[in-house]
Amino acid sequence: MKEWVGLLLRLVVGGVWIVAAGLKVTDPAQSVAAVRAYQLLPGSLVTPVGQLLPVIELVVGVMLVIGLLTRGAAVISAVLFVAFIIGIASVWARGINIDCGCFGGGGADPDAASQYPWEIARDAALLAASLFLVWLPSTKLSLDSVLFRRTPVPEGS
Repeated sequence: MKEWVGLLLRLVVGGVWIVAAGLKVTDPAQSVAAVRAYQLLPGSLVTPVGQLLPVIELVVGVMLVIGLLTRGAAVISAVLFVAFIIGIASVWARGINIDCGCFGGGGADPDAASQYPWEIARDAALLAASLFLVWLPSTKLSLDSVLFRRTPVPEGS
């Protein structure tokens, strides 16, 4: 049963990463602007982080959906969700009203503060799902189960 739950979580979390990346990867300037809006990184890191983030999200998403190196992808996923939760909580605490840029967009948004609790809750749920996959990376219908199949050791060896 846990392996089927893992499959569902892999597909949900991976699908979220793929959608988020797909909406950002075609507009790197917007992704950079979204990272800049958080006012957390030094200026020299904003552009590389803004440009690489959608690519990392896409790779993590695809790896989770196909179930390849699931534990590693889930660890990266969890780290990203922790970073996003910290980022959203930070702008909320500092009174900065920005679109999170989670699914494209980003930048100033006067109504953003009302969305922060929902965004943090969503990311916390996805973090929990990622941590489940770190704990139990062996799931149904994964490439890991084909490529890294454990063969039983014959008795008496």
